[in-house]
Amino acid sequence: MTKITDAQQIETFYQALLAKDQHYVGIFYAGVTTTSIFCIATCRARKPKFEHVEFFSTFKAALQAGYRPCKICRPTENAAEAPQEVRRAIELIRQNPKQKISDSILSAQQISPETIRRWFKKHYGITFQTFQRMYRINQAYQELKSGKNVVNTAYDSGYESLSGFSYMYKQILNNSPSQHSHNDIMLINRLTTPLGPMFICATAKGVCLLEFVDRRMLETAFRDLQNRLKMPIIFGENEHIRQTKRELQEYFQGTRYHFTVQLHTPGTEFQQAVWACLTQIPYGQLTTYKQQAHSIHRPLAVRAVASANGCNRVSIIIPCHRVIGSNGDLTGYGGGLERKRWLIEHEKSHVVDCGDGV
Repeated sequence: MTKITDAQQIETFYQALLAKDQHYVGIFYAGVTTTSIFCIATCRARKPKFEHVEFFSTFKAALQAGYRPCKICRPTENAAEAPQEVRRAIELIRQNPKQKISDSILSAQQISPETIRRWFKKHYGITFQTFQRMYRINQAYQELKSGKNVVNTAYDSGYESLSGFSYMYKQILNNSPSQHSHNDIMLINRLTTPLGPMFICATAKGVCLLEFVDRRMLETAFRDLQNRLKMPIIFGENEHIRQTKRELQEYFQGTRYHFTVQLHTPGTEFQQAVWACLTQIPYGQLTTYKQQAHSIHRPLAVRAVASANGCNRVSIIIPCHRVIGSNGDLTGYGGGLERKRWLIEHEKSHVVDCGDGV
């Protein structure tokens, strides 16, 4: 648990909390011991006394310590959400997918190139220029798939030469533009939720990954997906990703009880059976690994079922959080047990409204 213990740092953070200093958003999370709520620096709620607050360096640590997200400042969403400058820079890419957004263009829009570079390195692990190159190549890929020829696609994508376009295309998609019919790609995007930011991946067939960005071994899951699907992962967005974002927002608002987005989840026959069983667990209800094993007619495969649940890459939509131990204990959730507890309580609090809803 990353609880802050340095006295001087605690005093600094407390003063920042009193001042609602936006520079400390995401730097610390303040847990109020009298209410069991935790907040970010800019929260508008009444400030606690010094002796009633403790600080954490991550919202996950605050959750693990038993605190609940504040409903006023929504710390797990707003601390992880891209700042306004970053959102504007991303919007520039979306509005101008074939144009290279240079530092001078950012500066002309009163956007700091340095801020953008730091944020992308920290939250995506790549540069802003790499991010927009992926968007441009994805746009070109879609045009080639629709029948546009390579030369027109290259120059319309803002490249000054066919060789430059071909080089970048091959770097990202592992094939030349002329072999676009052999290319299938996996798109990755980022979204924020009340429990923190998540990565979402989707192919043309459906969503293949939805995980919290701080999940342990996430990079291994990415590599495994690429090996199984034989596809590169590039940043972009398709209808499956957009639909998932809409449905997840409704889920967290308590108005959606079933997901309809298409899934593309490669796995063994046994894993597929286990994951299909998970999707049959009703909203707001729980089952055990033993009951799940019986449901797939493999009563002796309890451990194997638990292992297959752990291999589920599509959190929430394939609801492995609804499975608990036979003794009633919460066990084995990749996003962390406090998130699992939150999801279970969230669904229980809305199940009375479920009926035959969405």
